[in-house]
This record gives sequence, structure tokens and C-alpha cells, in this order.
Amino acid sequence: MDDIEAMFSDLLGEMDHLSQSLEQATASSEVDGTQESSFSIGFNNLNESLNELEDNELDALVADLESKSVQMQSSTAEDTCNPTENQTSPPAVYQEAEPVVTFPVVTTQSSKVIKMNEPQTKADKIKVALEKLKEAKVRKLIIKVLMDDNSSRTLMVDERQTVRDVLDKLFEKTHCENSIDWSLCETNPELQTERYFEDHECLVEPLSAWSRHSENKLYFLSIPQKYMMFTEPQIFYMWKKKKSSGMNSQAKELLIKENFGGPTVIVPTLEGMLYLKEDGKKVWKPRYFMLRASGIYYVPKGKTKSSTDLACFVRFEKVNIYTTNSYKQKYRAPTDYCFLLKHPCIQKESPYIKFLCCEDKHTLLLWVNSIRIAKYGAALYNNYKAAVKRTSVLQVPQYAPNKDKSNSNTSLESPYPGQLAITAEEVPSESPPDFI
Repeated sequence: MDDIEAMFSDLLGEMDHLSQSLEQATASSEVDGTQESSFSIGFNNLNESLNELEDNELDALVADLESKSVQMQSSTAEDTCNPTENQTSPPAVYQEAEPVVTFPVVTTQSSKVIKMNEPQTKADKIKVALEKLKEAKVRKLIIKVLMDDNSSRTLMVDERQTVRDVLDKLFEKTHCENSIDWSLCETNPELQTERYFEDHECLVEPLSAWSRHSENKLYFLSIPQKYMMFTEPQIFYMWKKKKSSGMNSQAKELLIKENFGGPTVIVPTLEGMLYLKEDGKKVWKPRYFMLRASGIYYVPKGKTKSSTDLACFVRFEKVNIYTTNSYKQKYRAPTDYCFLLKHPCIQKESPYIKFLCCEDKHTLLLWVNSIRIAKYGAALYNNYKAAVKRTSVLQVPQYAPNKDKSNSNTSLESPYPGQLAITAEEVPSESPPDFI
């Protein structure tokens, strides 16, 4: 026992030493990264993106960065005044700061100082913003968001803002109909994939995974099946029944409460035959897959469907789900109804990408949204409730280019020319719509 205690003490000491070295390396990498990183998404350089910002947003950016520098100086002064406290406090291991949702408030006195030193021309404002961006510790991005009518909007976001916050900004800018279906969708032309971000995600984090010269784009689109697991829950929880569409609103609410109202979310018991792409080959082989809360499992050859014989295909902790475009031509898939699972940092072809192909678009809809339920659970339900609440509160005029597209008979063009469009008519009782 003495030897075990000594080994355990040595292990703790090594962990403490390692954590301190990691903190130093992280601090140095943050300093280097802020100097070299690009602060814009969808533009050739930062100057171009700052020029696209409206004057009020540019003023808000400069004021926000000025307040950050004042706070940093005051905190540095406090640290120098209390050196003994810094020496006695033990180093924190794996300590994370709580996320701040609201922007810092600029006091009246500090705002007067900012107004006195405020640059007069836009060029001067851009110069000040460039200097302050390099000094700021909070990551900020200037992004270009494309619309379905080929227009675009430029926004400034920071690492504290969620997708829901950015959607609210876009509602103000575009004056479009405030619906729960609106989403931010990223497209990757090289992999020919699409994924719409969940409302609770912090937008800067996935966008920072894009490479410097990436051709990825960000779209503001209406996705009718975004929350279909709550508007039509019987499609996912009663998928084995052929006539599951004739359900009244009270029965739907009861089904949602039964599966999402408890301490844990119940994942649809989805299973069936899918085509699996072999690594490094354009060969697809059928396998019987089953969805579970932790991941996707399959039945190996010669085995039964019992839980003891199942083999794990992929777990959901570190991967996101993406739908694809024209994989029948690109990878000789059996159909064009494919999806893949990969880490968000993988932006090119890699052996760590898992490819699956479905027989039809109804099966694709079931698998993609059921995987979202398994991965995000209660967060997805909270997103839906928040979206419904904001939609009922905020009723704004419709965006002019989308005025004709907001009717029930409209169709939404895909960002890719070869992809199937989604129409509201494709949300019928029998056949759900295609998934972008």
C-alpha cells in the first residue's frame, strides 16, 4: 500500500507539472494565433470585411474593443497591487471560465472618452478596429451570410454569441418572416456536404475550423424539417406504422412529452439496412444498422441482432452529421440520399469520415433527424421551445425577395445547383421532405 500511495503521489505531481506546462503553451499559442489568424469569414482579407460593415456596427466594434482594453488594464493594475495574493493562490488545473452571454456595458464616462477620441472617417475607424482586434482576447469574426436570392449580409459575431443570436440579427437586417424554420447552413464544396447549425451552438467555434483559403459558404435558409421531430413526432417515434400521419395536436403533444419531458430524452428505436462505403474505395456494401443513444451500431456478418453481437460503428461525442450532394456521381453511391459523420475540423477527404447511403429520402430524413435527437437530446427541445417563443413574440414584416416564397406552396432552392429542392408540398402525410 505504501508503494501504491507513493506512485499515486508521483502521478499527481506529474499531472500538476503537465497542466502548468499546458497552460504556458496555451497562453503563448493564443498570443501567436491572435497576430496571425484571420478575423473574417467569406472575404479575401480583413480590410474588405470591415468595409462591408455598416457604420453603426463598426462603431459598436470599436467601442466594444475599447471597453475590453480598459478592463484589461484595470485587471492588470489590480494584479500588480496585490502581488502576495497571486503568489499564494495555487495554480488551477483544468479551470474553465463561465461563458458570458451579454456584451460588456460601456459606462457614461468611458463612452464620453470614446466619443472625444472617435475617428471621423471610416478609414480611421477601420484602422482602429484592426489594432484593437489584434489586442482583444475575445475571438471575433466578420462573416458574410448568403441569401437564397444571391444577395448577402455582413455581420460581426464573437465567440459568446450563439446561432440563435445571429439569427435574430439577420431577422432585423432582412425583415424576413420570423419562422422557426430559418437556419444557418454551412456548405463545403470540396466534400460536397451541407450542415445547418443548431441554435445553441456558438457560431465562431465551427467557423474557426474552416481553413484559411476555404471555399466554404454560410447560407441563411428556411429548412422546413429543422424541427420536424416536434411538429410531426409520429414520423420518428412511430416510423414502423405505415399510417402514422393522422394524429391530432393533442396526441402529438403527448408523444413529445413522453419522449422529451422526462429526465432523459428517449431516442427513436431506428434500425434498418444502409449502405456503408469501404475505406478508400468507391464500393458500398449493405449492413444492418441500429441507432442507440450513444451512437450507431451494426450487425456483423453471421451475427444476430442481439445487443451482445452488435459492433459499434461510430459514437456521437466528437462528430457532426452532414448531408451530401451528388454522391452517386462522386463516389458511385447506390443513391444520392447519403449522409456522413465526421469531426468538424476535417475539411478534406479523410479515412476518418464515415459514409452511409439510404434507399430513399424518407429513410434519409429519419436517420438524420433521429441522430440529431440522439446527439443533442434536451438541448434540441430547448432550442425548439425558444424558437417558438421568439416567433410568437417577434412578428416582423416579410423580407421582400422571400415574400412569394413564404407561402405554403413555395420551394427552396439548394445552395448547390444539382441538389434536390425542398417544397412545402413535400411535407405530406406519407412522404416527408428531402433533407438539405
